[in-house]
Amino acid sequence: MSPKPRADVLVTVAALFGAIGVIAGAFGAHSLRDVLEASATGEVWRTAVFYNLAHAVAGLAAASNRRRFGTGPAWLWLAGMFFFSGSLYILALGGPRWLGPVTPIGGALLIAGWLWLAIGAITGKREGID
Repeated sequence: MSPKPRADVLVTVAALFGAIGVIAGAFGAHSLRDVLEASATGEVWRTAVFYNLAHAVAGLAAASNRRRFGTGPAWLWLAGMFFFSGSLYILALGGPRWLGPVTPIGGALLIAGWLWLAIGAITGKREGID
């Protein structure tokens, strides 16, 4: 009997973030609609959902191409999604204003992931987290 294959953590986390994006989008369009409209934060919520879903897909794509680029970009995107989209979700629901500065930290992580991918493509190196 062969050993059970180990779960792919990166794919699992990216897929969970994808599910969170779909769930958040549905809640924003339906259950939270009145709350978001009353606080005029619907656009903030939609921005969080968009970046959440876009980077979940990017993370899955990077995970499937890890032999070429490593996993560094995907991990930066996942961390960036947590801080960027996560802080926007909370702020849109009236969370504490001190979370405002967390959003650009998440954005910087998202950008860093894209730059890491670009540099890896140019140089052919995949140094970093594997």
